[in-house]
Amino acid sequence: MSLHYRPVMTMFPDFRVFLSDSSDSFLLHPVSHVDLTQLLGDLTSTSRVGSDPLWFLTQHCFLTVVTEPPCITVASAVIGALDRSVDPCHDFYNFACGGWVKNNPLPEGKSRWGPFSNLWEHNMLVMKHLLGKTPVSSASGRGEGPIGGWALTGPWDKDNFQEVLRMVSANYRTSPFFTVFVSTDSKNSNSNIIQVDQSSLGLPSRDYYLNKTANEKYLTAYLDFLMELGVLLGGSTETSRTLMEEIVDFETTLANITVPQEERRDEELIYHKMEAKDLMTLAPAVDWMSYLTEVFSPVPLNDSEPVVVYAKDYLQKVSELITKTNKSLLNNYMIMKVVRKMVSILDQRFQDAEQRFLEVMYGTKKSCTPRWKLCVSDTDSALGFALGAMFVKDTFPEDSKAIVSFSKVPLSQHSCNRSQADAIYNMVGYPDFIMNGTKLDKVFNDFEVVSEFYFQNVMQYYNFSARVTADQLRKTPNRNQWSMTPPTVNAYYNPTKNEMVLPAGILQAPFYSRSWPKALNFGGIGVVMGHELTHAFDDQGREYDKDGNLRPWWKNSSVEAFKKQTQCMVEQYGNYSINQEPLNGRHTLGENIADNGGLKAAYKAYVNWIKKNGEEATLPALGMTNHQLFFVGFAQVWCAVRTPESSHEGVITDPHSPSRFRVIGTISNSQEFSEHFGCKSDAPMNPQHKCELW
Repeated sequence: MSLHYRPVMTMFPDFRVFLSDSSDSFLLHPVSHVDLTQLLGDLTSTSRVGSDPLWFLTQHCFLTVVTEPPCITVASAVIGALDRSVDPCHDFYNFACGGWVKNNPLPEGKSRWGPFSNLWEHNMLVMKHLLGKTPVSSASGRGEGPIGGWALTGPWDKDNFQEVLRMVSANYRTSPFFTVFVSTDSKNSNSNIIQVDQSSLGLPSRDYYLNKTANEKYLTAYLDFLMELGVLLGGSTETSRTLMEEIVDFETTLANITVPQEERRDEELIYHKMEAKDLMTLAPAVDWMSYLTEVFSPVPLNDSEPVVVYAKDYLQKVSELITKTNKSLLNNYMIMKVVRKMVSILDQRFQDAEQRFLEVMYGTKKSCTPRWKLCVSDTDSALGFALGAMFVKDTFPEDSKAIVSFSKVPLSQHSCNRSQADAIYNMVGYPDFIMNGTKLDKVFNDFEVVSEFYFQNVMQYYNFSARVTADQLRKTPNRNQWSMTPPTVNAYYNPTKNEMVLPAGILQAPFYSRSWPKALNFGGIGVVMGHELTHAFDDQGREYDKDGNLRPWWKNSSVEAFKKQTQCMVEQYGNYSINQEPLNGRHTLGENIADNGGLKAAYKAYVNWIKKNGEEATLPALGMTNHQLFFVGFAQVWCAVRTPESSHEGVITDPHSPSRFRVIGTISNSQEFSEHFGCKSDAPMNPQHKCELW
């Protein structure tokens, strides 16, 4: 269960773990109300020093004197990432990033690496410093005891399926067959409601189970990993293998009834509101009232409690599957899900087993994660806003909150979209409550942490999280309740709140520095902002009105025009492939729309800045205009290296396109890019037919 389960639209995947048109005309410009010019001009630098060349910048590169050493350093970093042997009109990604890729092999133990993951590593080091010494011995001193036995070691003493299901869900916050959570009602954004959806699987995607030929090595490694867990919990090798084969077969059946993410993008179609008693008719294999009462204890519930189901067909099928499956196998599957969740807090043998599995899954070598990184990550997850307050005080000047200073400009004739865009609420750096000691203490008042008992602290967090989740059910949604902690290197748009959030963690180099040329800042953090704003008008965000309510507020003609034009992007990105594996243009549609809209909005904002302030002096030795530098700066944020295994996982799970195609996909749709780089008609980066929405 998760307090914030409904997906928000993000700029990046999570690197801590392996949107009624009043016109029939449809080329709208919904994000142009944002004066990114003023926005970026108000930024105060928060850059910190790190290991990437782009970090080695001082705070004094004023571009009226382009031969100052800091300016030369900036130019050197940009030049070092380029491959000038490549024609930018032929392959802009390799032109902008070829040098970077050549000079940045994957670090040991990493499955992917780029400027944003480098920044996250830096933020982790800051948090480590703030937290002080990690108590390694107490963190690794727990074996399998706290979890209890598995059926493979003897008779399971809780053979009642309903009781085990309630226990693993309420006590261990695990979702074996379905996930139940509290979040904003998509059709009533002023209210929270219980929501039910399909659960995740043991492997990252259903595709791993259903395409066995292409994924044989992953399935084999997964089975070996589960078998090893069984042995560590007291079973024999033979018994463990037999049981784990049954579990993988069962999970394969679950994968078959799980709905692919690309088929769940129309939220109007998958939203089903009902009462708790209706769940018994929909999925009778579960004693829903007893289950919900225990999971959301102590909040009183009755059978008329409203719920929203996002996977109606799935819930029916999983109920049928539960009914016909041996209860011992169901119990073993549930306990396996608990053990998988808790591997990182069990002893080193369990962690070593997981590391061996992850090395196969993601193609890493010597991938043992240092204990301090696990501790910092767990602390950020559990106490992220308390730790975030420390991070902000250490790294984020208070006046940096001025990053968002909006100035409304006309949105052509499309009043509905202008109204929604004008209503977007912006949260920058951190939620204000974390800087108020009294308010922050109140949030964590019921969470007791004992420094010598890591395992118990995790269990305390599960209990605390359960109470917080239940407490939200009777409260009004709160904008100060962020889905990301302040150190996070990411950004997101939440349609039910119609808000954009930019955590402090991303407001640093290589996305932004006050000393940088404006071209680089607009190409970096400017595109990030434009990306999140465009999410308000992508294929999912467009279904929500300015108040954050899911409703059909567009004209039918506009909807049809939108679908026709988005099909262009579906086909464009579907024609790309990585390692001979085609991308899923439907699955990545929302993020591709945001990438294209973000680049367009940021470039327009940069042009507006030039109109108000005049052209900047150019950087030395680059041999390019500042307009060209804007596009290069945008592309170099996406320079990346990745293992084939990680690329495979990204293609089938990530709603974002791979880095290379986030660059060439958007660039090839930009007429301004081709004009400034002098690309001939029908050059690879200047196709005659371009996909355009906003």
